[in-house]
Amino acid sequence: MSHIETHQNGHILEIKVNRPEKHNALSPEMYRDLARAYGQLSRNPELRVGLLYGEGAHFTSGVELDKWAPIFGNGKGFEVGEGEIDPFGLQAQRHTKPVVMAVQGNCFTWGVEIMLNTEIRVAASDTRFAMLEVKRGIFPCGGATLRLPRQMGWGAAHRYLLTGEYWYAEEALRTGLVQEVVAPGEQVTKAREIATQIAKAAPLGVQGVLKSTRMAWNEGEAEAARHLFVDMVPVMQSEDAAEGVASFLQRREAVFKGR
Repeated sequence: MSHIETHQNGHILEIKVNRPEKHNALSPEMYRDLARAYGQLSRNPELRVGLLYGEGAHFTSGVELDKWAPIFGNGKGFEVGEGEIDPFGLQAQRHTKPVVMAVQGNCFTWGVEIMLNTEIRVAASDTRFAMLEVKRGIFPCGGATLRLPRQMGWGAAHRYLLTGEYWYAEEALRTGLVQEVVAPGEQVTKAREIATQIAKAAPLGVQGVLKSTRMAWNEGEAEAARHLFVDMVPVMQSEDAAEGVASFLQRREAVFKGR
């Protein structure tokens, strides 16, 4: 992987965007590498959570628009290959395990859009966000038009989508776009702490939470309610459920195995 580096840290797959000389601008090749990393996260039973972060002063300055223009104009969008999962969550299967994301410096365009397809986000206090597409003659096609109004609120989202204005870490925290704001340089440490907490929890329970909340978000509360107890049956029959009960009765920390 040329500009995406992966490292397994226990049950965590750490995914680093590492193209600081280009301020982590997204190229089509980087996208495919990122899609492979997301595929690895979902396929490997030893992995329970992903940690996504960027190397350098900025998470990303945006995309290499000259390379993406032919792709954006082909009418097909992002195309994923075998073993890949679209990190924007727009094509085919979405990731099945939680992703915690850390951002710093500039977090523009695709950085915001991939953030909207993660579960928990941490920002350095110096982070500046922007959706710049309308200033470049196009409009966002990585999910911001679908998710940002629901995430930030209709008016706030349209202010930034329609103007290309910047907004900052405190505004992102206020609107729920990020869940933690920390001092610059501490964002990855905090995100890793959160990922570690998730990795210690019961994997089948965590994945059940993700499935249920997504269903409620995308298909409505009533549809999600119809699946709650049906989806709970195999989880309740798992070794992890038995371990959860035993550890509670024995007043010890549970050790889950994902089965």
